[in-house]
Amino acid sequence: MYLAFLMCLFVLMLCFVMNKRSSCKVYLKDFACYKPPPSQKCSKYHALKTLRQFGYLTEELLDFVKINMERCGIGDSTYLPEIYFEESYNPSMKNERREVEMAIFGSVDMLLAKTDVKTEDIGILIVNCCIYNNVPSLSSIVINHYKLKENIINYNLAGMGCSAGLVAIGLAKQLLQVHNNSYALIVSTESITGNCYGGKDRSKILSNCFFRLGGAAILLSNRPCDHKHSKYQLLHSIHTNTSSSDLCYQSVFREEDEAGIVAITTNKQLVSSAITTIEQNMITLGHLILPMQEKVLYIARKLLPLFFKAQIPNFTSVVDHFLPHVGGKGLLDELQKTLGFSKDSMEASRMTLFRYGNTSSSSIWYELAYVEAKGRVRRGNRVWQLAFGSGFKCQSVIWRAMKTVDHDDYNPWTDEIVGFPVNLEDKETDPE
Repeated sequence: MYLAFLMCLFVLMLCFVMNKRSSCKVYLKDFACYKPPPSQKCSKYHALKTLRQFGYLTEELLDFVKINMERCGIGDSTYLPEIYFEESYNPSMKNERREVEMAIFGSVDMLLAKTDVKTEDIGILIVNCCIYNNVPSLSSIVINHYKLKENIINYNLAGMGCSAGLVAIGLAKQLLQVHNNSYALIVSTESITGNCYGGKDRSKILSNCFFRLGGAAILLSNRPCDHKHSKYQLLHSIHTNTSSSDLCYQSVFREEDEAGIVAITTNKQLVSSAITTIEQNMITLGHLILPMQEKVLYIARKLLPLFFKAQIPNFTSVVDHFLPHVGGKGLLDELQKTLGFSKDSMEASRMTLFRYGNTSSSSIWYELAYVEAKGRVRRGNRVWQLAFGSGFKCQSVIWRAMKTVDHDDYNPWTDEIVGFPVNLEDKETDPE
């Protein structure tokens, strides 16, 4: 009787193991970043001149904007929407739609051209844009424009800030685990056409200083045949959310000022909220990728602070390219100081901030394009993308390069990469 019971148990376990579906591998086939036309290139001087021309800000507040533009780490070749080149600022839904459509269609067109993937083969679509919410949704705009199939699984993520692009990667990963032989298209962008603040609240003016035009399209695949034709394999996707903390929750907030003007408020808790959330995310990530020696040292420092000097684990031993969201110069400085990363590790982020500004959720893809254009991605390299934003949220994604990656004609850095990196300390205000 006992033997029969054991035999039945063995058969049941064998059936369970044989029928259990293994987690399928997810690949990043390719991605594309939108590069606006030269006519939309805007120096800091021109941006300040435009704000003065609009007539909403006092000279005192314009001086405040000028100081912060110089301090935030952006250069004189970023891009702004077309409305910022007009004589007056009167944004409409048509202007906002045009901005996001240019970024979305521009990046998706490049991606389809690079991959030769047919639109009818795309089974999953995720579009993210924090502030601009259209009816029909942005995902519906993409489906209509490219005539994607009727049964496509589609999501539209809004209000999730600069981390939404990597949050979308995590969502796509989960969907690809249950939908075999699929492609997932992710589109990340932001709209700043209708979000130029013209009030008197300094905490709401900062968004005028460093947010710029941009967008990216990413194609993921779980098809086994894409193993040899993809750039990267997705290894880990880690999400951390500290919204339960009032300080973190209120650090980035869209609200009206005293005059009823709607804008994004960034308060003094932003940097501390970001670092707190990022550190929690890194702890979770560290358990997955750090070698045992680093884990033991980290635990020892926590338990025996008198005997061990406090120190952040050495992620450079397991990660070849660190790509944190650009945020702003102050945030990057604090991130580098707190997490102990080298100047070289922060190069892609600082150059992306300088050249393209903060393009919100798409910024991290301009960074990856930068290291590719520099010819630094080798087969087997691990890439760590780190994005954080309102909520407060933090998302880490770890990729492994499937091959040595070089730049191509679609890379937004290709025609100017020889001029980078630039010495940021030597950069001064445009004398125009």
